[in-house]
Amino acid sequence: MDPATIEALGKAGGAAALGLAAVGSSIGAGLAGSSAIGAWKKCYAQSKAAPFILITFIGAPLSQTIYGMILMGWMVDVAKSPAAAQNWATMLIGGIFGGLGISVSAWFQGYAGAAGADALAETGQGFGNYLMTLGVIETVALFVLVFIRSSFMS
Repeated sequence: MDPATIEALGKAGGAAALGLAAVGSSIGAGLAGSSAIGAWKKCYAQSKAAPFILITFIGAPLSQTIYGMILMGWMVDVAKSPAAAQNWATMLIGGIFGGLGISVSAWFQGYAGAAGADALAETGQGFGNYLMTLGVIETVALFVLVFIRSSFMS
């Protein structure tokens, strides 16, 4: 295979990592955002102060897009190197599955953020616990980022 095709396939893996991570971030932010809007509505209906801190739950899944971008950057660097000739398939497949792993982390972080937004608006308590839950789910994305990089981009 010619070097330009090998480089393009390696870069396609990076694009897949970023694109899929962004899909998960969008879904997760949408889930948490919908719940936060509903929680704010309940607060307004009860003449309670609507907690602005719910925005934390909405924004939490966005960091996975950054992880996808970091992974893409690493993959683009490798795609330009002589090592790409041996790694293009691994990069393409790694980008797809790495992006999926990061994406699902963001998606489920959105589910947990939705529950946290509802609970916090109703009780006014537990923010730290809810945030720690989001952190545990985010750790999966960080593991994927680090393990994909270490598997073929040394």
